[in-house]
Amino acid sequence: MNMGVPQSYPHLDQMQPWNDRLHLLECLSIIEEAPNVKTFTFRSDNQNWFRYEPGQFMTFELPVQPEAVLRTYTLSSSPSRPFTIAVTVKAQENSIGTRWMLDHLTPGMRLKAFGPLGDFSMRRHPGEKYLFISAGSGITPMMSMTRWMHDCAPQSDISFVTCARRPSDIIFRRELEYLTNCMPNLKLSFLIKEHEMGQVWTGIRGRLEAPKLPLLSPDFKDRTIFCCGPESFMRDVRGMLEASGFDMARYHQESFGPAAEPVLPPFDVMSTDAVEASATITFSMSGMDVPCMPGDTILKAARGAGIRIAAACESGLCGTCKVMKLSGKSEMDHNGGILDEEIDEGFVLACCTKPLGNVEIEA
Repeated sequence: MNMGVPQSYPHLDQMQPWNDRLHLLECLSIIEEAPNVKTFTFRSDNQNWFRYEPGQFMTFELPVQPEAVLRTYTLSSSPSRPFTIAVTVKAQENSIGTRWMLDHLTPGMRLKAFGPLGDFSMRRHPGEKYLFISAGSGITPMMSMTRWMHDCAPQSDISFVTCARRPSDIIFRRELEYLTNCMPNLKLSFLIKEHEMGQVWTGIRGRLEAPKLPLLSPDFKDRTIFCCGPESFMRDVRGMLEASGFDMARYHQESFGPAAEPVLPPFDVMSTDAVEASATITFSMSGMDVPCMPGDTILKAARGAGIRIAAACESGLCGTCKVMKLSGKSEMDHNGGILDEEIDEGFVLACCTKPLGNVEIEA
């Protein structure tokens, strides 16, 4: 496969935006950023450009055996460079999908992906000045936003705080240090937990705690704050900000997690009517009519019948479970995982859509 210089050079206005319903992503290059951390850069398999907001995410279908898995990753690239996108991933303990990417994904391979989507962006929550707080691979949306501001608004006032276990674990360290020379109002702070033998570290050590926050960003109460990292890390940051009297309307955090299953009363106290199906879902491609119990989503009914609909977050956030509703009425309570124009076309998110009578779904 020829991975060199392309033979045609279309201008951006001659290209169409990438469409997750029609085109795949082709891996273009791989960069090792830190131990067990790599950046994968992708292009469209059909000469498209990428339209998204800095800080948004995509969901990838990874061909892990025996069955493909879905994993959601924030884009570390900037939409100001629209010919490619990139994700920077870190393999955690017991990782399956991410471990597969690090061990098996190579340039030239093609993957199915969904998105981009997400509300975690300074384009959605603008401020006069920003404080980015991250830990580990939670740095990726902050990097996307910082890269965009470097290209499009280099005078932006950013206080950038990131935490890592060791200096060698700091992702994007060299690029961030370079950006401080290009962006006069970018202040960079690294916190590490452990010192490495043979290396000099003159920066701050230890956990991010309330007394350190005013030292890292003296005017943090005047900033719009974005936070991303492990759930326990974000919980601690939120707690220290609330205790300080910070206006939490200007605090935004990114996290992914499955929606909680609805709690139903025990079977023996439910009425006969309650356990009867309230609707029938016709899955046109599978050729099946599936009963749907009261309060159940399209996704839950499909799984009960053995019909596979791709789903990742299961909370209406990632958009992976988007399907076309051909007929019938339903109600959908999503968290931004579907665009208004897609809803107008007839698409719904299976994970958070409940039938209101009989419906037909293209699945």
